[in-house]
Amino acid sequence: MGVRSGPKYAMRFETEPPYRHGSVPRTAVLLCNLGTPDAPTAPALRRYLAEFLSDQRVVEIPRLLWWPILHGIILRVRPKRSAAKYASIWTPEGSPLLRWTLRQAQGLAQRLGPHVQVRAAMRYGNPSVASQLEALRAEGVTRVLVLPAYPQYSGTTSASVADAVYQWAARARWVPELRFVNAYHDHPAYIDALAQRVQTHWAAHGRKAHLIMSFHGVPARTLEQGDPYHCQCHKTARLLAERLGLARADYTVTFQSRFGKAKWLEPYTEPTLVRMAQEGRTSAEVFCPGFTSDCLETLEEIAMEVQAAFREAGGTDFAYIEALNDAPAWLDALAAVATQHMQGWPAPDHDDTSPEARAAQREAALAMGANN
Repeated sequence: MGVRSGPKYAMRFETEPPYRHGSVPRTAVLLCNLGTPDAPTAPALRRYLAEFLSDQRVVEIPRLLWWPILHGIILRVRPKRSAAKYASIWTPEGSPLLRWTLRQAQGLAQRLGPHVQVRAAMRYGNPSVASQLEALRAEGVTRVLVLPAYPQYSGTTSASVADAVYQWAARARWVPELRFVNAYHDHPAYIDALAQRVQTHWAAHGRKAHLIMSFHGVPARTLEQGDPYHCQCHKTARLLAERLGLARADYTVTFQSRFGKAKWLEPYTEPTLVRMAQEGRTSAEVFCPGFTSDCLETLEEIAMEVQAAFREAGGTDFAYIEALNDAPAWLDALAAVATQHMQGWPAPDHDDTSPEARAAQREAALAMGANN
């Protein structure tokens, strides 16, 4: 059967920069984080939450059941409440998540050198994955390493980033060579960066009696369905504890940010700290190894809400250890992960084709009828 090529089918592809013969292949890294609203306002939160909570990787309820709940209840009530929370942590540079992700991209670019383009993208909100891929294509990039800012793999996060890339690629005529980093939860450089962050905090503020390692929660059924996230979180925690010289009784792994009434991964962070305080264990600190940038879930949920609940239950000594953000050791770790996954991709400065040879190739292509 022949391939149909009428106008209806041509509309499937977006307008793309014309291919230029003799151009040098270019490589890029797309650093992807979860996302952020454009402003700490109810309208901005409504747009952001609508995109986030419409992702079937995030909410696996059938749309026929979920749509009335999302649009009839959640998007009418939650934006105003969430906007107030974002306002409490907003910075002159925008949301902390955007601020730190952009700085991480800058630091990664410095470490990878001028022959690798680095751009930051948000799975939900701006700058979007599609817009950054478009920008890279316009710059002549032909190879893209997609690097999620999630060290632990989950279908709700890492796979959703891949979905966004594939959705863009489905509309592209010339799809660049793509590679994806699935997880780096046990990468030695990542574990070292976590350990340095904790040790730096201890050196400046002292060490509390107990360390809580809090990871973002996901529905418990994802573990039963084969998602490796739970296991990878525990491996990260174990390796970090070993690196810090902690005994098993010195730390607890918990999960935060539960949404809805379904059972999520346990134990939950806030109830764990409340119970500790009620039992007379009044000194604790919280570190969030899975959050590579400080954001709403760390600065507002942990440093404000969880701390308040801990103190109300009788706790007297609480500390939040900041995320990796733009710590040099973390930027070194990002570079190590990226370099490992770009193995085999030649850098332009290692290309054996001389400028003269490329010019000759271009002239030959033009002589055969090429337009560029």
